[in-house]
Amino acid sequence: MPTPETERGPLHGLHIMNTRPAHQAEALSTRLREAGAEVYEFPVLAIAEPTDPGPLHDLLARLDDFQLAIFISPNAVDRTLNRLAREGRQLPPSLKLATIGRGGTRALRQHLGRDADICPTRGADSEALLAHPELQDVAGQRIIIFRGDGGRELLAEQLRTRGATVEYANVYRRTRPDADLAALQHHWARRAFDAIIVTSGEGLRNLFDMVGPLAQHWLQQTTLVLINERQAAIARQLGCRKAPVLSHSADDAAIVTALSRWHSTGGEDQ
Repeated sequence: MPTPETERGPLHGLHIMNTRPAHQAEALSTRLREAGAEVYEFPVLAIAEPTDPGPLHDLLARLDDFQLAIFISPNAVDRTLNRLAREGRQLPPSLKLATIGRGGTRALRQHLGRDADICPTRGADSEALLAHPELQDVAGQRIIIFRGDGGRELLAEQLRTRGATVEYANVYRRTRPDADLAALQHHWARRAFDAIIVTSGEGLRNLFDMVGPLAQHWLQQTTLVLINERQAAIARQLGCRKAPVLSHSADDAAIVTALSRWHSTGGEDQ
């Protein structure tokens, strides 16, 4: 029989900021609310079309040249497959598909009804994908990486070192959204956040830039929910004093699990 505690949910009493892009925030916010949290959405990234779509058009026209396609994020999956659909194209049946994490695999399943051929079982970053057994011997392979503009070069560099030919397809660009800072500061002054979820280093830097000097002081004293040690290092550079909650994955379920574990210990630093 459920107890009052379980009926209230493992995140009961927490006030959480969700910084996912507006079009991706709802699913995570719903999970958090179902677990008992109060959620405030404050997007720190927006996803837009590439400034120059020409190079992407040319790459999509010669997908048969590649043996493996890597999708860096769910946005990369969505933007690529939606673009192919608009142009009346499909991924070649022989093309192997890889994703960085489970979110990308779920997006592939939604679009194609299939999982990725290659996806890390532990971790959700370039290092985890590079450790996959199927990427150890890629000599002679042609690989295309679908991503947003910019980002880390580690994946392509390591695959080239292993003998692959790698090309980037920039299918979207990240921008900084407009923000209602007055509403945020009013909300924050009324009730402090217990935790703030940020799932990328760029998003973390954007958050600090967007909130202004006064709220930066609040941020530095608030627990951040991050997905890897690289983000934690950025947080320390930005002056954050509290140890972050690390989910080690941007997956919604992993974030809720990490928050639940942290909350069950009384919100102690990990």
